[in-house]
Amino acid sequence: MTTTYAVLSEGLEKSYGEVHALRGLDLAVPEGTVCGLLGPNGAGKTTAVRILTTLTAPTGGRALVAGHDVTRDPALVRRAIGVTGQYASVDGDLTGRENLRLFARLAGLRGHAGRARADELLERLGLTEAADRVSATWSGGMRRRLDLAAGLITRPRVLFLDEPTTGLDPAARGQIWEAVRELVDKGDEGTSVLLTTQYLEEADRLADDIVVADRGRAVATGTPAELKARIGAHAEVTVAAPEALAGAAVVLDQLTGGRPVLDEERLTVGVTVPEAGLTLPRIIRALDAAGVAVTDASLRPPTLDEVFLRLTQVRTAHEPAAQPNKRNEPDEPGTPNEPHAPHPPHAPHEIEEHAA
Repeated sequence: MTTTYAVLSEGLEKSYGEVHALRGLDLAVPEGTVCGLLGPNGAGKTTAVRILTTLTAPTGGRALVAGHDVTRDPALVRRAIGVTGQYASVDGDLTGRENLRLFARLAGLRGHAGRARADELLERLGLTEAADRVSATWSGGMRRRLDLAAGLITRPRVLFLDEPTTGLDPAARGQIWEAVRELVDKGDEGTSVLLTTQYLEEADRLADDIVVADRGRAVATGTPAELKARIGAHAEVTVAAPEALAGAAVVLDQLTGGRPVLDEERLTVGVTVPEAGLTLPRIIRALDAAGVAVTDASLRPPTLDEVFLRLTQVRTAHEPAAQPNKRNEPDEPGTPNEPHAPHPPHAPHEIEEHAA
């Protein structure tokens, strides 16, 4: 079966003078999926989103969104996408319902069609009860859900979420995660999502596939489980006395060939376990045979945080990091450093499907 892609980029590049924000970024997001684009500050995540949403032009490579070339057919791309940035773009002086009706009018949905779509999204995202209150009185999580609703007004084929839960508390983040996952699982006219985030738990919960970017390139791609499998499990041993730390480290080194990390305050030794067949009973038997007194031991899969740190911790001397700004990624020369990308204009009509 032929895979069709909601987002496809090949060798995407973006330079600002001597600063290289993107150095050949490759992305392939199948339709109907969530792709998490992860990376440290300065990795090029927001630059990639700006190119894919037609807000800036690439200096090399090519990109297709919903089958349309972002350089040759920007108007068609904009009609097919929705965007939610780091900061809510809603008007605090308007009610939630008024905000969505305004976005509907801007998108060309007038009269009953616009009102009906606004009411539908308010209900879907659990905002109906507060819909007629001025949005300035809403909580941060509610305002972000309203911003997400604004990005969905035109039933976009591709939704870009650029760090959508920045600054929210865990409960509010959970509400956004639930809304996004429901959106994709229900297949709202085939919506696909490209998510950039620095919350690793967010990517683990939402993403079907993950692309880890570092310094403008994709350094790893796969499902969360596949990326975790690449670095192996994590073993941690708690010893009974400080003098036992060295002995535990020697045993774990012999078993794994890794580099045990000692924590003298917690009396623990941790190490990556690359060998799939190494079990916790085998570790405990080896420690016991060496006379190491242990009070606790565990063997678990790595967290996505550990995968992320492992994949992005290597820096080469000949590739200096991009010069940071407020977003830690360069803006186009001569343009203000916007806090977030606005919702691109949408057309009210559906776009015919183009082969990627």
